[in-house]
Parts: sequence; C-alpha cells; structure tokens
Amino acid sequence: MPAVDGQSGILAGHSNLITAVVPGELTYTVPGEEPLTVACAGGLMKVEDNDVLILVDYFLRADEIDADRAREEAAAARELLLQKRSRQEYLAAQTQLARAVAKLKVRKDHAHTHRT
Repeated sequence: MPAVDGQSGILAGHSNLITAVVPGELTYTVPGEEPLTVACAGGLMKVEDNDVLILVDYFLRADEIDADRAREEAAAARELLLQKRSRQEYLAAQTQLARAVAKLKVRKDHAHTHRT
C-alpha cells in the first residue's frame, strides 16, 4: 500500500493505525482469492481490530486503464511542473503525475492478470 511514509504492508494481527494513502500501486488479497494489484489515488487507510478499510478517490485494475490517456495525463503534468506556478498548483501537478505514473505501471506490470 502506498503511504506517505513509504510502501506499507498489512498482515493479520497488525496494530491499529490510520494513515494517508498516496497515489500508487496497491496490492490486496481477499481471503480465499488471488492477490490483485490496482492503481489508486490518494485517500485514507484504517486498520482496526484486524479489519482494513481503504478509502481512496479511485482505484483501477490494469484492464481498466487506458495507457494512451495515462501517458497524456503524465505529459500534461510534467508540463505543468515546468511552469512557474503557485505551490498549490505545483503540488497538484505532482499528484497528477503520480496518479498517471501509477496507472502506467499497473497497466504494464499487471495487464495479464485480473479477475472479475
């Protein structure tokens, strides 16, 4: 799980916590099923009493990602980063770039694996 302090893994018996989720690659496993990796936007994760709740703006499986569109989003974000803008606009462009890069990585690395 992509968190503000780096990639995190949650296993059974994990201590309770609440943390921010950043755009990136999220792999999760539903009991009895194979792991699934998705591209996710930012949000929150709560672990409490061995339950995990992840609330993000969106997540996309590899087969749902339009690679051409994600490349366009990444190029637009890179262009915004080069322009002299306010700190808020710069941070928004960084987030846009992180989301696009996550989509491209998940599409490339996991396009062959998905479940319905």
